[in-house]
Amino acid sequence: MAAEDTASTRLGAGRQHLRPLKRRGLVLLRLTAIVFAVLLFCEFLIYYLVIFRCSWPAVKTPADAGGLGTPEPVLRAMFLADTHLLGAVRGHWLDKLRREWQMERAFQTALWLLQPEVVFILGDVFDEGKWSSSQAWADDVGRFWKIFRHPPHVQLRAVAGNHDIGFHYQMNTYKIKRFEKVFNPERLFSWKGINFVMVNSVALEGDSCDICSGAEAELLEISHRLNCSREHFPLYRRNDANCSGKDAAPPDEKYTPFKERYDALSQEASRKLLWWLRPRLVLSGHTHSACEVLHGAGVLEVSVPSFSWRNRNNPSFIMGSVTPTEYALAKCYLPCEDTVLTTYCTAAGGLVLLTLVHAGLVASPFHFGWNMLRKFKTT
Repeated sequence: MAAEDTASTRLGAGRQHLRPLKRRGLVLLRLTAIVFAVLLFCEFLIYYLVIFRCSWPAVKTPADAGGLGTPEPVLRAMFLADTHLLGAVRGHWLDKLRREWQMERAFQTALWLLQPEVVFILGDVFDEGKWSSSQAWADDVGRFWKIFRHPPHVQLRAVAGNHDIGFHYQMNTYKIKRFEKVFNPERLFSWKGINFVMVNSVALEGDSCDICSGAEAELLEISHRLNCSREHFPLYRRNDANCSGKDAAPPDEKYTPFKERYDALSQEASRKLLWWLRPRLVLSGHTHSACEVLHGAGVLEVSVPSFSWRNRNNPSFIMGSVTPTEYALAKCYLPCEDTVLTTYCTAAGGLVLLTLVHAGLVASPFHFGWNMLRKFKTT
């Protein structure tokens, strides 16, 4: 009997010892599940939830107005700007990882959900193209194609920006050719009867330099075929004072005068473009903020905000439904960076609280609330 009592006592002690281990294992499993769920939401699902709300704008066609004949084909075009892929000099590895993952997930999600036919990037594809070495450039280009990979049936076109080839006093033939080797060098892009002109705004300095003269000659040659225009620098405007919307420039920047040939094209270059090309729509980047401006003869210019969290908290892109005679635009916002950071901070606080409750250092909020309710009832 004594031996049986001893064995029973040891068995009971063993079970009591296993209970805390089992409890700890369950707590660890719960914490791991919460971490996984938060990561899944913030790094994947949030992009689907936000971009799913976007849809292509409807564009009027002759068939809609009761006209006869074959309906005009509608081209679905996606416009984004100022991706600023960080380089080897100013790019901290954590900044690269965070911002480039954000752009990759946003772009790949948009491709899957919206299925555009053509994508335009309106300048400043890279952040350090104006000074990067050959090896650094090759590394940046490799990361770009990983982030903005797309199926063969989707066209991707890019305009050179000042961060890609430098401002007028920095650019040279080598930098321009290097950019054009990665992105198709043709200035005129036509699809479904719609003509797009890709304008190298940096070359429109007006000082008759070799590069500038060549760029102007190209524009004159194709001007009679223009429907729409894409460029990096916005056309001339004094400032962003008349720009509105939640992704416009901050109030403290709106009234800052634009410097010609730096923040916007010169008045002379803007007049030339409008006269030569006679576009029905102009889209530009460079400012990182949204704006809509009506130029002479009612030509609309849309400044597209930056696509990267590095330049703004609420990035976005433009969706365009375009026909040979009409167009319609809509804006698609991406997840806000502060929303993701707030989610992470809230989850981290919850994990710390659960850990403290399990360790017995803090009373469980549920038990605390129940005890307070009981005290209130008894009083």
